[in-house]
Amino acid sequence: MSNVAMIDHLEAQLTPLGAEMVGALGVEAQVAYGELTLVAPRARIVEVMTALRDRFEFQQLLDVCGVDYPDREERFEVVYHLMSLTRNARLRVKVTTDEVQPVASVCSVYPSAEWFEREAFDMYGMLFSGHPDLRRLLTDYGFEGHPLRKDFPMTGYVEVRYDEELKRVVYEPVKLTQEFRNFDFLSPWEGAEYPAPVLPGDEKAG
Repeated sequence: MSNVAMIDHLEAQLTPLGAEMVGALGVEAQVAYGELTLVAPRARIVEVMTALRDRFEFQQLLDVCGVDYPDREERFEVVYHLMSLTRNARLRVKVTTDEVQPVASVCSVYPSAEWFEREAFDMYGMLFSGHPDLRRLLTDYGFEGHPLRKDFPMTGYVEVRYDEELKRVVYEPVKLTQEFRNFDFLSPWEGAEYPAPVLPGDEKAG
């Protein structure tokens, strides 16, 4: 079965399930790339996730990640990826939010969300109300900003180095050298003149 035929088969299989979820949960649904996606209201995310686990048999939470759309009023999407072993199906659930409005933690429904929500908080600054331990996870102590936001500078805000006199690692504001500011993006292989390669047998073409 080709990839296109497989996706068509999955979409035909998942569309009735999506229709059932829309009727039961009052959410929006769409099928893309062979996977069902639900768009849930932020205020009802715990209720929706509980119903997906108990009624629709999506037993596993595989991942919680974030997406940043800076031009939107609610710039963030919190995306949950679920797996049903009994249905042999995957499900994506989306919720929108911003830097201020918290999303209710789903740790009480899926305990594995604790780690993923901490990561989303660290990388994007998304807030999760009711989370048992919402601290930074991947960045260092005193880290400024959230690295996966689209407006986070490529160079960061601070840099670290080992100070031989102090005998410890010190943090300093990023200093960009003039060479870095005027970085030449031209590949070292571009602009150079090389003789055209002669492949075995090419001499017969003449």
